[in-house]
Amino acid sequence: MLGNKVSRQKPCHHCKSRSASAPPDTSTIHYEKFWLYRHCSSVQQRNRQAQKAGQLFSGLLAMNVVFLGSAFISSVIFNHVAITLADVWILLSILKLLCLCWIIYYLLGTSRQPHAVLYRDSHAGPIWIRGSVLLFGSFSILLNAFQIGYSAILIQCKTRVEILFPSIEILFICTQAFLLWNHSKDCIQVQHNFTRCGLMLTIATNLILWLLAVTNDTIHMEIDSQLREVEQRFAGNETTSCTCPNTTICKVFQKGYILLYPFSTEYCLVCCSVLYVMWKNVGRHISHHHVPHIKPKFKLHGVVFGPLLGTAAVIIGICVFMMYQIQATSSAPNLQVFVMYYSYYIVLLPLMSVGAVIGTIIHALEKKELDTLKNPTRSLDVILLMGAALGQIGMSYFSIVAIVATDPKDLLNSLILSYSVLLIFQNITQNVFIIDGLHRQPFVAATDARHTGHAGKHAVASELPGEEETTTSNKQEHTQISPDTEEEVKEEQNHEAYDQRRVSMLELGQEIQKLSLSYLHSYSHLNWKRRALREISFFLVLCNIILWVMPTFGAHPVFENGLEKSFYGYSTWFAIVNFGLPLGVFYRMHSVGGLLEVYMTA
Repeated sequence: MLGNKVSRQKPCHHCKSRSASAPPDTSTIHYEKFWLYRHCSSVQQRNRQAQKAGQLFSGLLAMNVVFLGSAFISSVIFNHVAITLADVWILLSILKLLCLCWIIYYLLGTSRQPHAVLYRDSHAGPIWIRGSVLLFGSFSILLNAFQIGYSAILIQCKTRVEILFPSIEILFICTQAFLLWNHSKDCIQVQHNFTRCGLMLTIATNLILWLLAVTNDTIHMEIDSQLREVEQRFAGNETTSCTCPNTTICKVFQKGYILLYPFSTEYCLVCCSVLYVMWKNVGRHISHHHVPHIKPKFKLHGVVFGPLLGTAAVIIGICVFMMYQIQATSSAPNLQVFVMYYSYYIVLLPLMSVGAVIGTIIHALEKKELDTLKNPTRSLDVILLMGAALGQIGMSYFSIVAIVATDPKDLLNSLILSYSVLLIFQNITQNVFIIDGLHRQPFVAATDARHTGHAGKHAVASELPGEEETTTSNKQEHTQISPDTEEEVKEEQNHEAYDQRRVSMLELGQEIQKLSLSYLHSYSHLNWKRRALREISFFLVLCNIILWVMPTFGAHPVFENGLEKSFYGYSTWFAIVNFGLPLGVFYRMHSVGGLLEVYMTA
């Protein structure tokens, strides 16, 4: 009866093309007509809709919080009478306390529920980015400690909010760093919407902190650049009671605060990237083929020229940076300092561009398979690389327009023009090299060959006990033979067993020889490509480190040379630099992580 009912059903659209070739007496079961199939597909569709709705709602929550914080910070900049900096600190303190409540609830409640973390994303939260969270978090804690000490010295003209705000900031940094270090790989399976909202609220808080840090960094740069003019203009005036006394501890707090300030902006951006990956992984199910069986490790084997050239670039860059800083802090920077600074970049940037182009060509020649699996971490890396590069590229185009419109034949102007063009080309070529390398499968041919060799050994070795069993069974069959022929039979059996073992060992040797030859052939064929990729990646890692260090610790010739500032005006160029410099610093740091992954997978 069931077969007749099923056979009388109207065929679905998947089987219309096959009905003509099928025999007339065969009955086809159409699973699309079953209730269980429709129910499972509808459940999966509802889950996808619920996931999209939760992501949309949490994204709208973060957008509104960011707009509210941006409105407060903009009001402080343009109308500091109605809205003061203390009001922004109060708003941020409330947001931090809300984030702290959610983080504690996630650590003690959500993550400890049964079946809460069934999957962990192996690509999320690599060791270098978690180490960056700890490093920048430690510097940010030290920065807030300096701010507390500086406010305590000037307690007579400081409010309680100026001491309370950095205290809450220290607690927030510690708790958030603990969350990201231990739970950055979680694919949480319970309380999806609440977890998404908590993650987005934390991301929005970090973005507002970054925006506030950028505006305060603008104030510090303005004070440093106009300090000598103020001293000359107001020489002889009496100092107020809120001036920092001429003591050693106060100077230490001032210098330490200015030195560690850029790390606060980097910490906020890194935390936002890790929290975004956690938000994308909420409710995600990872199948077995998504889990990598072989994890690439960082090794310096076979790399010579990349570390040597990179170390030379770092040493020369440190010398140039120190000479620039000494000249900039002692007196107004002269022409020779700018020429030396831009000449270093003009020599280094073409080398980096050539290396990135050669690496991209090697990727094309290597013909490795592309990794097409869904990977939120890799997608975020690509977005951050492309987005962060816009900071330096935008500043370079503004500089090119200003130089071409004024006097491009001047020595300093021609150096700045060359520096801007080379910087644009270097960012583009490096992005192409890193993105192409991140989408390549790791090199595992040698490891597969070793596993195959071990499997061949075990396969041949497993045949030997079977042969021993046949010989023992033959022994049992010949137990009834007469004693005269027993010795001859034993000799024949031993001789046959020896021949069989000899043949097995020969087969094993031939199998190992074939595997060794194939491994040596593949290694010799890919050796120069892998070595070139490793050399180029390591060289670019060291170059990006020194290009991250120089603007992070105070070298800002794009503002101090005065060319663009006089062309666009002080306020306009300051806003451009304020937008481009933090993104440029973040781009260099994020490029280091991407290049390390390319190095390990080469």
